[in-house]
Amino acid sequence: MNRASNPEARQLARIAAAWLTLLDSGRASAEDLQQLDHWRAADPRHEQVWQRAEGLRQRFQAVPQALAMASLDRPQASRRTLLKRGLALAVLVPGGWLLSQQLPLAVWRADLRTAVGERRGVRLADGSVLQMNTATAVDLDMAQHRLTLVEGEIALSVNRAQPIDVDFGLGRVSTGQAQICLRRDADRCRISVLNGTVQVQPVQGMGLALHYGDQLTLYADGSGAMGRLDPHVPDWRDGVLSAENQPLGQFLREVGRYRPGILRWEPALESLKVTGTFQLNDTDRILALLAASLPVNVQSRSRYWVTLVPRQNSA
Repeated sequence: MNRASNPEARQLARIAAAWLTLLDSGRASAEDLQQLDHWRAADPRHEQVWQRAEGLRQRFQAVPQALAMASLDRPQASRRTLLKRGLALAVLVPGGWLLSQQLPLAVWRADLRTAVGERRGVRLADGSVLQMNTATAVDLDMAQHRLTLVEGEIALSVNRAQPIDVDFGLGRVSTGQAQICLRRDADRCRISVLNGTVQVQPVQGMGLALHYGDQLTLYADGSGAMGRLDPHVPDWRDGVLSAENQPLGQFLREVGRYRPGILRWEPALESLKVTGTFQLNDTDRILALLAASLPVNVQSRSRYWVTLVPRQNSA
């Protein structure tokens, strides 16, 4: 029987696509990973389609993972066909909950998007340079000199007098002949000014001007905190993560932004100190370097489930 006409094979392909999308979203929970392990172990066909899914993941890095996985049962499909099928995949995944819960519609529809661990640079129509960090989604409306940071982190360099307005949910920042880093998390947004002066208009409160070296954090409850620029904030643009006497727990939370799945550590490790500069393109190596320099061991249940534990002293 032709594999493309086999409804069961198509269903397994869609399930694998949903799992891979969830893992690469960086939002998978420990319970999610346990369910995935159970699904893979339940039937040899499940493991087989999962291995094919991971293989395709490497081949289609330029295409969102769920779109690439739509070809699991049609391996000869073109990239254009993949994109068309991917639009239907969002509603065909059983229950739809994996995509709707883990990849909000606004993120899925964004004009520009990076996967977990991916970074991307784009030159905009007016010559401005937009750099996108891991797990970032941006909408563009250059006709109105406006962009929207849906989620994640960007750096924007504007060299023209015509400002660009950046909406970030909790407000808007107007950037003209300036450089900023803007990071949007679930309950806050951090604006760091790397050069020039920008105008910020929060949804709640009065507008204010930020100058070079200023760093403003706005919170969902309407409050805000002004500080000085952390010099390591823009390091991700060069593909590195820097730490100087930083608590290990805080450092690992940052590392976790760049790798899919679950990264955990024992509470006893939280306050260990980390100093160094680490390459973001290999988070497994970052963990190995931590194990070599700190009293910790790295336990890997799978590539998506890693736990750091205290190293036991030899008797």
